[in-house]
Amino acid sequence: MDNRDEAREFLTSRRARITPEQVGFPAGSRRRVPGLRRAEVAALADVSVEYYAKLERGNLAGVSPGVLEAVARALRLDDVERAHLWNLARAQEGSDALTQLQPRPSGAQRKLPESLLWTLEAVTTAPAFVVNSRLDLLATNRLGRAFWVDLYNSHVQPPNIARYQFLDPASHRFYPDWDVIADRVVDVLRNEAGRNPHDKGLHDLVGELSTRSEAFRARWGMHNVTRHGTGSKRFHHPVVGDLALSWLGSTVDADPGLTLLFYAAEPGSPSEQSLRLLASWAASQDDGSVAPRTPSGGTAQTSDGN
Repeated sequence: MDNRDEAREFLTSRRARITPEQVGFPAGSRRRVPGLRRAEVAALADVSVEYYAKLERGNLAGVSPGVLEAVARALRLDDVERAHLWNLARAQEGSDALTQLQPRPSGAQRKLPESLLWTLEAVTTAPAFVVNSRLDLLATNRLGRAFWVDLYNSHVQPPNIARYQFLDPASHRFYPDWDVIADRVVDVLRNEAGRNPHDKGLHDLVGELSTRSEAFRARWGMHNVTRHGTGSKRFHHPVVGDLALSWLGSTVDADPGLTLLFYAAEPGSPSEQSLRLLASWAASQDDGSVAPRTPSGGTAQTSDGN
């Protein structure tokens, strides 16, 4: 996941999706590339063709904010894509040491904040859980442990939402809208690749999924980036059946890179009743403790330090 490769492929894919007609250029009949030509993007961004060609080869180090903004306008990037382009450029600044993949601290080296575990423990009517930017499932409350029972029982380990999505056939049953969720999962990883291209754990995960899943490989190659902070999803749970839940994600300021997620049902809805049933089932499976759970089923204590 070389940053220059990522930058090159991102810019190329954004250029390919814009038709000449969209920006006032004649379509012509002898175009050999989809979308705009490099010269046309250069003209729109008011830079030389040679300079834009350098950018599209992935060389973003030292590019001025004005040029980045001009390229973003020329390629009609939305706010999330623009932020992704800036992240790609920012990652190329600094020392040569950043060109090497940097490992993140392992879970044994860093604990989750106790206040975060207390927050999980306090939530009793909705699945609540903590993930890092690679979608490792780090800790849950009791209801979250019951909600993700298929993931915890999956043959694909360690528990990671992206691995479950693309490598476990059970995910197709769990997610009625599988394709939509798959797109969102890739969006999360793609955004993180732009922000932190030297994360070895992310590099390894993307390599694993690209090798083992054609569905992931195709989506990764599209270079789409979007932001998801809240929304709704449908699930088919193996214990309580269909669920329609709204979700909200909140970043953890005390530990950057972590996200606290809640899945809630509309009050009075069948899904709310199903969550109550799931909570009862979870209590029957548990030993009475309400402490947050790690993927192994013990009390949550550590993260991977993401």
